[in-house]
Amino acid sequence: MSTHLRIGFIPLVDAAALIVAVDKGFAAAEGLDIELVREVSWSNVRDKLNIGLFDAAHLLAPVAIASSLGLGHVKVPIAAPFNLGLNGNAITVSPALHAALMEEIDGDRFDPMATARALARVVAKRKRSGAEPLTFGMTFPFSTHNYQLRFWMAAGGVDPDEDVQLVVLPPPYMVDSLANGHVDAFCVGAPWNSVAVDLGIGHILHFVSDILLSAVEKVLAVRQTWSEQHPDLVTALVRAHLRAAEFIEQPANRPEVARMLSSPERIGVDAGVIQRTLDGRLKIAPDGTMRESKRYLLVGREAAARPDPVQAAWLYAQMVRWGQTPLRPDALKTAMAVFRPDLYDAAIGRAAGTVNAIGAFAGPPFDPNDVAGHLAAFKIGRWKP
Repeated sequence: MSTHLRIGFIPLVDAAALIVAVDKGFAAAEGLDIELVREVSWSNVRDKLNIGLFDAAHLLAPVAIASSLGLGHVKVPIAAPFNLGLNGNAITVSPALHAALMEEIDGDRFDPMATARALARVVAKRKRSGAEPLTFGMTFPFSTHNYQLRFWMAAGGVDPDEDVQLVVLPPPYMVDSLANGHVDAFCVGAPWNSVAVDLGIGHILHFVSDILLSAVEKVLAVRQTWSEQHPDLVTALVRAHLRAAEFIEQPANRPEVARMLSSPERIGVDAGVIQRTLDGRLKIAPDGTMRESKRYLLVGREAAARPDPVQAAWLYAQMVRWGQTPLRPDALKTAMAVFRPDLYDAAIGRAAGTVNAIGAFAGPPFDPNDVAGHLAAFKIGRWKP
């Protein structure tokens, strides 16, 4: 007899393993009858997971940490036994901002330091002329998108709290907001960057893998108490999703996966756009310029599915850097404990490799044992030792 579970997701390509696990029957093979519930905002997903309307969720990695620490909402400890994706975000800018950046750039346009410094010059020029600050969309205060935008800007000398405006928008609303001129740029996951390019209203400036070599993006999240009460279900979930991730990573399966994800009740965008995302081959400009990256989105390869507490520590460090929480050793320990490689390893029956190099383009290598030292290396931030 199968166990019925309700799992919430946002229409993004990094929900692929979740969707494929259900639609290809990998979940059913593990005795799971999963009902996938499409949501529009991360606050909806978080709240329904926290109060038990969802048994599990496709969740922003930082939200799992913030929920466990009680930041920005009620405290509900979360366990993340599986990564649904590494990387996958991009920064997309309007044609006007792209032209302004290219006018100011000194260096390679794919070098995030060169574009960040160009942004600083654009911001300074706008201030002198009395223009309104640039507005950047991101998906949630506790999101990789927020931290990735901030990390990039600050490296070039732009203070994200003083020099520009950051606003929260649900992923599916990003494109309309750019088209309507409500934002000048955004950071979001696939496929919404590509949709903006295909409509001729955006240029993909950076893949997030330009900024961070390996950045955990979404996790399969459950309440910690639920994971303790249902260890067999956690094991079944991990096994089903690992099979799905391995299926997705086979290039020959990508057309089928893209068709599955494109259905209206799943992501609901063109299968060709989704396949380009999975292949790491994206159109980055309305004129058809293409760019390829093997690191654009990692679903199962390079041990991407295995949770890494070092990634959790880096995300916690960003929360501290930008004034969302003070630096406390006990909170760092709690944050790292959200990511559960032990549950992953137990489910697959062996210890797997891990990808723990953050690989940021600026600043010192990240050491989770010296978060204060890491933060002290950056001039711009809200944290004070």
